[in-house]
Amino acid sequence: MWAPTRNSSQPSNKKLQKQGSALLGVLVVRQDLKMKAGKIASQCAHAATGIYAELMHSDRSLLREWEDCGQPKIVVTCRNQQEMNKLRDAAEGIGLPTFVVADAGRTQVSAGSKTVLAIGPGPNVVVDSVTGKLNLL
Repeated sequence: MWAPTRNSSQPSNKKLQKQGSALLGVLVVRQDLKMKAGKIASQCAHAATGIYAELMHSDRSLLREWEDCGQPKIVVTCRNQQEMNKLRDAAEGIGLPTFVVADAGRTQVSAGSKTVLAIGPGPNVVVDSVTGKLNLL
């Protein structure tokens, strides 16, 4: 598959990297937690830095390529934990890197709540195959 992180056991497939697509990262925010804007911003920052740290260890060439194109990312929403799990499984199933933020529980949500899922970076057409039907935040 594409360029997996430690979260995916699929081997890399460089064919997808050659598709000529721009790289894209997507941050998926759970709607059911009803987080306020500041909390969402903080959790998205955790997700972005989390996937970055994962790539520092697992795929520096992908990280450099993403940096070279400006680290594009968008923020979308999902309904609940069940939908987030399905999205994560679908992304990992095609070899996209993922990172899930588990909240510390100090403010608005319970400890351990999964708040944001980072998917990618990956070719935008590949990422879109998982997240393309989700609504922008």
